[in-house]
Order: sequence, then C-alpha cells, then structure tokens
Amino acid sequence: MNAALNDIVDFIKAIPPFNLLNDQDCHLIAKRASIGYYRNDTILDAHDNDQVMLYIVKKGVLAYYNDSDELQGKFSEGDLCSVLCQLDAEALQISLRVEEDCLLYAIDFNELETLLIEHPNVLQFLLQTAPQRLQHKMGAINESALIASSLTNAPITDYYNNPAITISMQASIQDAAKYMTEKAVSCLIIMGATEPTGIVTDKDIRRRCVADGLSSQCSVTEIMTANMTTIDINLCGHDALALMISQRIHHLPVTKHGALVGMLTATDLMNQEGHHAVNLSSVIHKASSVDALVELSLILPKLQVSMAKLGASADYLGKNISALTMAFTIRLIELAEQKLGKAPVGYAWLCAGSQARQEQLVSSDQDNALIIADCATAEQEAWFESFAHFVCDGLAACGYIYCPGNIMATNPAWRQKKQIWQDYFTDWVTQPDPQALLNSSVFFDLATVYGDSALLHDVRRSMLQKTQKNTLFQAHLSRNALLQKPPLGFFRDFVLIQDGNNIKGLDLKHNGLAPIINLARIYALAEGIEDVNTIMRLRLAAGTPSLSRTESANLIDAFELLGMLRAEHQAKQLANGDAADSYLLPKEISRLEREHLKDAFKVIKAMQSYRQMV
Repeated sequence: MNAALNDIVDFIKAIPPFNLLNDQDCHLIAKRASIGYYRNDTILDAHDNDQVMLYIVKKGVLAYYNDSDELQGKFSEGDLCSVLCQLDAEALQISLRVEEDCLLYAIDFNELETLLIEHPNVLQFLLQTAPQRLQHKMGAINESALIASSLTNAPITDYYNNPAITISMQASIQDAAKYMTEKAVSCLIIMGATEPTGIVTDKDIRRRCVADGLSSQCSVTEIMTANMTTIDINLCGHDALALMISQRIHHLPVTKHGALVGMLTATDLMNQEGHHAVNLSSVIHKASSVDALVELSLILPKLQVSMAKLGASADYLGKNISALTMAFTIRLIELAEQKLGKAPVGYAWLCAGSQARQEQLVSSDQDNALIIADCATAEQEAWFESFAHFVCDGLAACGYIYCPGNIMATNPAWRQKKQIWQDYFTDWVTQPDPQALLNSSVFFDLATVYGDSALLHDVRRSMLQKTQKNTLFQAHLSRNALLQKPPLGFFRDFVLIQDGNNIKGLDLKHNGLAPIINLARIYALAEGIEDVNTIMRLRLAAGTPSLSRTESANLIDAFELLGMLRAEHQAKQLANGDAADSYLLPKEISRLEREHLKDAFKVIKAMQSYRQMV
C-alpha cells in the first residue's frame, strides 16, 4: 500500500460509519476514491455524468443549498456529504458550493453500494435522512436505556412483584385481557394443572390477536409464549437486565428452587430510581422547618446523577425532578401558612417554565406566580405579599435561585387577582408587542402547584379561546419564537457560544431544546391544547392541521436526544462537584454522537423553515 493510499485509509476509517469496517474494507473504498482540490465559490455538479457521488471533506468547507438557494447545512473536515445519495426529488434539487478552499475525496456511490453489500448497517447510515437516523438512534437508546451501576449488586428481591398474577389455561383471550385490566398488570402467567405453561403479555394480545384478527374467544394458549424465560430470585438486577436485553423481552417470571414466586418487569427496574424520588418526596412533606428542607435539597444533585447513570430518559428525569420541586414548594407553602395563618381567600400558587412543563433539572432558577380570588381586599392582598416572600426565600435557600427576570410571586405584577390575569392574557393576545410576546412565552406554560386549580383553569380556557382564533397573534409568536436557531451550519460544524467562563460550547438549552419548546407551544395554542409538557403537546398536535404525525415524531426524537445529552453532560459535572450548565463542548462526545446531534438540529431547522412559510 503506497503512502497516499495509506493516508486515505487512516482518514476515512475514523469517520462514522466507516469506523465500523475493517482495514481491508476501508482499503477497498480508499482505492476507489478520487482526490480533488476545489477553490472557494466553486459549484459542484450534483449529478455529473449520471454519477451519484459521496464526498468526504479532507479540508475546507462545503455547503449545500436547496432550489430556493437557502442554506441547508455545511460540511467541514471529517464530514461525509451523503445528501445526494438518497436520490429523491429533494436531493435532485440540491446544489453544492465550496465556501472555503476544499480538498475532497469523491467516491461513486454505485460502486460503494457494491462494496458495502455485506455491511447493510453502514449503507443504511449513508442512505438515511437526518430524521431517519435520529429515529433509529433514539430507538436504540430506548431499547437499552436500563444500564447502570445502581443495578449491579441489588438483588432481585428489591425489584420483583410478589405473587405473580396467574390465569388458567382454560381461559379465553378476552378473559385474559379483562383480568389484566382488573389487576392493572401487563402480563399473566398461564397455569396448567400443577405448574406454569407459558406467559402472555398485553403486546401478545395486540399483535397475535387484534392485529391478526384472531377471535377473542379463542384459548389464551394460542397466543401465549411457551418455554418462557425465567430468572432465579438469588440473582441481581444486572443479571435481569442482561437477560431482558439479550432475549428482547420485558417480563421475567421469578423463581425460587424452580417454583414461581413473582414477576419482574423492565418498568420495575427503571422505576427503582424513581422510588428514591417518591421516598424523598415523602420525607420532604414531613420536614418541620426551612433548614430541614435545605438539608434535603442537597440530595437532589446526587439523585439526578444516579438516575442519569441508570439511563433514565430526559422526560422521565425531568418529571421526577419537577415533582420534587413541587414537593419542596408545597411544604414551604404549608410552613408559610403555619407561620402567617391560613390564607384569607382562595388562591393558586403557580409554577412556570420548565417546572410547569415537567422538564426541570437541578440548578434551575425559580419561576412562579400567584392568582388570588377576585374577592380579596387590599388588606388580604398584603397577606399574600408576606406569603410570597416566605416561599420564594425558602426556595432560594433550597438551591432554586431567584429568577433573573423577576418572574416570581414576590413581584406584584405576577401576584394578582384572577380578573387581572385574564386582562393580561387578553392584552398580550390582542396587542402582541415585543414585551407581550416575551410574557406569552413564559406564562403560556403554567401549572398549579397548590391551591384552587380552577383559578388557572378558567384563565387558561379563556386564553386558549382567544389564541386559537387569532392568527395574527400566532404569526407574531411564531416569528418571535423562530429567532432562536439551532447551532448548525454557520461556524463549520456548529455555532459555538461562550458561557459565563468564556468557554465556547453548544448551548443545548437555548439553541437546541428551546426552539422545540417554542414550536410545541405554537402548535398547542393553535389547536387549543391545554397540556404544557412539550412531548405531550407534540403528541396531541400530531395529525392536526398544525403538525403531521411524522413531523411530531421527528421533533420528539430530537427533543429526547438533546435532553439526554444535556442530562448526561450535567451528570458528569455534578459527579465532579461542578455546577451544572447546558454548554456542551463538541469534543466531549464521540464523532458518531456529533452526527446524531447534527441530525437533531437539522430536524429543528427544517421545521422552523416550514413554519416561516406558513
């Protein structure tokens, strides 16, 4: 092998997905690569002589544009430009432009397909679009999410349910379905005369009965899995996890000396860390002072690290941390009423932002507000001022820093009677100036923490009636929301910004998660959806005039990937005793993870571009 060819092999075998190939395969690919030098502003013919080319950037920057001459993305050193390889209508309209003098390796994709015939996973990576790669990535993550140190030594007895729920083999499929519902379980052990003969799950009923058109009056044995896999009670959680992953199952009957004693599910393993949150919540509600709550709040970073190691999804993690924030807030409210006396009139303590959306992680600031019953007198309103200061000061002591934007119940503007709140929303919707749009982005995501939930429900219902019909407001809110762009395609691979320590990184929160949160809010307001959780908004909006089901799934995948990367990043910081932030350095993740991150940003960019045209 000559030196030049050797250099090409060394270069491409470090690039996903070619890093999955052996040296011999990389050598065959390198032999078919032509080398070209292209000056700035050169436009490459996308389909020269009916050849479809895969480009690998050795040096420089290569950009691609759609038929409207809009920038779609950029490729720099080590990037694969495979956008032409899909050969769909969109690819045919793409133009490639050199934006910094480029040294490119070009490979005829038809020849490459032949070489990769025995490597379908590599070929699939090259042929998939960004949303497809992202969907594949998140599917793999969800399959193997239950991997963590906390399971390693914990015995099965810490997780399993006893006894296992059983049903006779004489039962029908309908009987089994009804019994599952009655017992609130997802599987049943099928019993013969003296011992188990198989297992049936809710998925079996859907796939083997409903989907196949099998009568529900047939015997449950027709859809059960015989020769079921079991696990001995003396093994540990890690053994159970390994068995579930290897067998691609989610239910394990637990045995002792060969006899059935219980059932273990994948949900049981995942929820074990969640149980720590439940236990902590119970202790929080018994705390007798603010000082006691402060001590308990020190556990939160450790809990987030533990759950992240377990592989909990960002959605699961956010819901648990948000629930604990709610527990701290409720206990502070109770302590405030012990000190100040009962509230003179009805009220609702509200949370906003990530806590309201159930997407909060530790080190968050507090965003809250108060709705007070309209019958309150001036003297009674004064009680709520002292009340708000007690609760907000208590939250700050527990690590929830004061909101830099003063979005707190201590601010008189956000501690108002119900009618004033309704007037606020009416003004913001009918007169959408910049401040109104900023307020909308905060206060359209509200949840009741404590008190009379009907107060917020009435305000939200009135607001949604106005926003759903007001297309002008929706347009203004959309334009404002689209100002936050994904950090892709402007500075080589990513747009890097400085954090408070002058370290350049990717702001996953403001330039990754926030654009999706903004889009989900717009869809919810347009469709009259009351839920404020981002994933739920996207799911409920799916199939409506605002959002197709495919677009919804793509955005959810992107949101979950970005949330997962942020949670993992923060877990490393917290484990090292550092303050948690959302600035991810690209060098902290693998080249393949960077590609998936780009895919997530491309999904956001595509949806923002579509929204601009609506």
